[in-house]
Amino acid sequence: MEQRIQLEHPVGKKAVSMTRGKYDVMRKTLLNLLKTKGELSHAEIKRAITEEFKKSKTKFEGSIEWHMEWVKLDLEAKNEIKRLGDKSSLKFTIA
Repeated sequence: MEQRIQLEHPVGKKAVSMTRGKYDVMRKTLLNLLKTKGELSHAEIKRAITEEFKKSKTKFEGSIEWHMEWVKLDLEAKNEIKRLGDKSSLKFTIA
């Protein structure tokens, strides 16, 4: 059985656990995208990760968007990425 890790939520809400392998793949891809492309919205991140997985032929079981959202929240809680703007123009970038 693969190791699971407990994620964090930026405002202290109860967060989920995720397998280490899925977390590591999603974290690495998300951080690389923000480093190379700069500020991205939620939709832009989802589209870019999906395209990157197809391009690199990364097999990912489960919902990309669900896992992306939780990894994004965890990275916010750990101050690795930050939110910019308000709800109508929310973007994310490297902290």
